Amino acid sequence: MRQCRADEFLAFTEGRVGHMFRSACLLTGGDTHLAEDLVQETLGRMYAKWARVSAADNPAAYAQTMLVRTYLTYRRRRSAGECPVDEVPDNALTPREDLTLRVTLLAALRQLAPKDRAVLVLRYWDDRSVEETAYAMNVSSAAVRTRSTRALARLRDQLGGSIVDFTSV
Repeated sequence: MRQCRADEFLAFTEGRVGHMFRSACLLTGGDTHLAEDLVQETLGRMYAKWARVSAADNPAAYAQTMLVRTYLTYRRRRSAGECPVDEVPDNALTPREDLTLRVTLLAALRQLAPKDRAVLVLRYWDDRSVEETAYAMNVSSAAVRTRSTRALARLRDQLGGSIVDFTSV
């Protein structure tokens, strides 16, 4: 019985870990190390509660909710005041056409408050409804609508007209 649960959890994890990592990267403003930590902590919590998680209607949504709540809990800690450095680590990235756009968007997301980032990631990256986002963040639907409107306005102010320069072909 225990091995069956472990195999079931492993199969679920293999299918969702990539999406969870991408969401965590967006939540953290591109901090891949913190994103890895958040995904790992979320998966650890999920494993401890796997019987309840696997019985849920949508385990993938449950996992995303746990990820967002883990991120918000992390941001509330005093130790979360670490700031990323301006130097880019020496990575062997393959050049991409949209790399400049990605860096610009991640920098703009990093300037937003953690809850604003969470709302934008859930609503527009994960394509969740207002109600699902409200449930994941443990706030009201009105708060999600207000926060998403304000967060998008802040993002537009930060990006200004420069986003058009990156998107035109």
